[in-house]
Amino acid sequence: MTSSTLGRPTSQFQADKRTERLRYLISLGIFTALVIIMAAVPQFFSNASLAFYLMLWVAMATGMNICVGFTGYLPFGYVVFYGVGAYVTGICYKLLGLPILPSLLIAGAMGGLLALLLAPTLRLKGVYFGIVSLALASIVRMLISNLPQEYTGGSMGLILSSANNPLHSYYAMLAVMALSLAIVLWLSISSLGRQLRAIKDDEGAAACVGINVPRVRLKAWVLAAIIPALAGGVEAWYTNVVDPEYSFHVLITAKSIIYGMAGGFGTILGPVVGALALVGVDHLIWQSFPLLNLLLLGLVIILLMLFLPHGVIGSILKRHPGLRRYIA
Repeated sequence: MTSSTLGRPTSQFQADKRTERLRYLISLGIFTALVIIMAAVPQFFSNASLAFYLMLWVAMATGMNICVGFTGYLPFGYVVFYGVGAYVTGICYKLLGLPILPSLLIAGAMGGLLALLLAPTLRLKGVYFGIVSLALASIVRMLISNLPQEYTGGSMGLILSSANNPLHSYYAMLAVMALSLAIVLWLSISSLGRQLRAIKDDEGAAACVGINVPRVRLKAWVLAAIIPALAGGVEAWYTNVVDPEYSFHVLITAKSIIYGMAGGFGTILGPVVGALALVGVDHLIWQSFPLLNLLLLGLVIILLMLFLPHGVIGSILKRHPGLRRYIA
C-alpha cells in the first residue's frame, strides 16, 4: 500500500472538515445578521408585532426541525410544549408571585421535564408516534382546562396585565430565537448531531457501531421541547393572555411543520427561510384579502409542495449539489 493511498482517507477527512466549517461559518453569519436586524426593529418601528411573531415562528420551525430533520419524528402534538410553557409562565407569575424572567425559565424547564415524561412515546414510529403525541396534547389541554379556576382560570384562561411590557417581551423572544438557532448550529457540528443523522439514516447500523439510540433521541427530544415552552411563555407575556383554546391550538403545530417543510427539514437554514417567507406571505395576504386569508395561504402552500417538494433550500441543494459546500 503506497503512501498516497494511505493519505487519501486523511485528505478526504480534512476536506470534509473544511467544508463543514465553511457551512457552519456561513450559517453563523446569516443567523447573526438576522438577530442583529431583529434587535434593531424596535428602534425604527413603533409596532414590532410582525417582527415578534416572525421570531416566534422561526424558533418554532427550528425546534420542529430538530424533531423531524435530525431524528425523523413528526410530533403532531408539538403544541403541548408551547401550551404548557404559556400556562407555567402565567401560574408562576400570577399565582406564585414570581418575577417574569424566572417564570419563563421555569416554563422552559417544565417543557424539558414534560418531554422526559413523554419519552416512552419515542418507542413508536411514524404516524403512530404522531397520533399518540396529538392525543397526549389533547389530554393535557383538557386537564389544564378542568383544573380549579383559581389555578388556571378555567376556560377563560389567565390575564397577565400587570406584566405588560411589549419591548422587554420582544427582546425575550429575540433571545428564544437566538437560542434555537444556536442549538441547531451546535447540532450541525457536534457529535450528538452526527449521531442523530446516523440514526435517522439507518437506526440498526447506528446501534451496531455503538450509538445508544434511545438516549441520543431523548436528548434531541428534550432540546426540541424547551424551545416551544419558552416561546409559549414569552408569547403569553407579550399578549398578557393565557388562553386554553389558543395555547393548545393544533394550528400552532401545523404552522411549525409547514414553515419548516417550506424551507426544508434536515437543513440548518431551511426552517428559517421557510418561516421568513411564509410569515411574510401570510401577512401580505391578510392585509390584502382578510376574508380569503386561509384559502390563499393554503393555495400558496399547495403550490410550494408541488413545485418544491423538498422545500426551498432542500430543492436548491437537490438541483445544485455543489452548493452543499456552502449551504447546510
